[in-house]
Amino acid sequence: MIKQRLFTPGPTDVPPEVLIEMAKPIFHHRTQRFKDMFAAVNEGLKKLLFTANDVLTIAGSGTAGMEAAMSCAIPRDKKVLVAQGGKFGERWVKVAKTYGLKVDEVKTEWGTAISPQTVKEKLATGDYGAVVVVYSETSTATACDLKGIAEVVKATDALLIADCITAAGTLPLKVDEWGVDIVASGSQKAFMLPPGLAFVSVSPKAWAQVEKITPPNFYLNLKAYRKSLAANDVPYTPAVTLIRGTQVSLDMIHKIGVEKVWARTALLARALREAMKAQGMSVFSKQPSDSVTGIVYPEGVEDKTFRNKVLRDKWGASVAGGQDFMEGKMFRVSHMGYVDPLDTIGLVAAIEYGLKACNVPVQIGKGVAVAADIIKDWA
Repeated sequence: MIKQRLFTPGPTDVPPEVLIEMAKPIFHHRTQRFKDMFAAVNEGLKKLLFTANDVLTIAGSGTAGMEAAMSCAIPRDKKVLVAQGGKFGERWVKVAKTYGLKVDEVKTEWGTAISPQTVKEKLATGDYGAVVVVYSETSTATACDLKGIAEVVKATDALLIADCITAAGTLPLKVDEWGVDIVASGSQKAFMLPPGLAFVSVSPKAWAQVEKITPPNFYLNLKAYRKSLAANDVPYTPAVTLIRGTQVSLDMIHKIGVEKVWARTALLARALREAMKAQGMSVFSKQPSDSVTGIVYPEGVEDKTFRNKVLRDKWGASVAGGQDFMEGKMFRVSHMGYVDPLDTIGLVAAIEYGLKACNVPVQIGKGVAVAADIIKDWA
């Protein structure tokens, strides 16, 4: 029997404690019991994001959270700058256009991210009402300088909307201190939950803009969620089971400490990257994200054979493939959530075995030794 481990950048592995909580009998959501639980979850979310902002919980994926933010908060009389350096930046361009927004799509080479200087130059024209960026672009395993971009945007009237779906809870993120107006995240990443919840932090600056806009939607209307949140409730039927799991997962994260989780994530990411380099492989991104790493295949490796027949079926390790023009050319590994040093060292070994099975001349154990040396003093 082989234990299956998820190293995909969503969904990620869910701890047994969370699964057990979600397996308990369901209870009705229009009760004080639910409100008390939801209040605890709200406080946990604020603590994780380092914010005093409202944090709205929406039954839906991270995309639902981003669509709610973009449709309800972006001014209609100005342009929106959307940073596009991968599949998810591309998605936010599509969402903006769906709602008839005036889009300035700023493309960067895959593996790079928009710079604060570019944002500053754009906003200097006064033509923009919002900036949309992806903190951790999952498709390219690339991180932008969100703190630097926030510093630029907060000096203007524009809003900063950040896709932090593979960043919140795993990369440094201090919403209030940095001045990020809206942050959207998803349950199936660093929150160690199944897919199905979006979390959206909204600043007072963003709410002032939301109030000026007639909601173009019903279910994703941020005003409705804010009104209910005041009573520790939700406007529509919530995913009670997932919210129960969220309370447990947040308690687990806060017991460790959010900043310690960031440091651990960075350590595991560095160990994986350096181990792969030791085997002659290259990291795809020029600005790597610590939440997910993209590794370019050596010549001759057939993607599905390596990922499915060898890593997954033989060794029980599931990683993700490349997307778009990088499909079949790289694989991606998550460092988010319920993953620890032994998982990482074991994955490096499995990758080495997999490469050997695909006739790549690797020295078994070389990458493992590098990863183990980096991780040895972890705390």
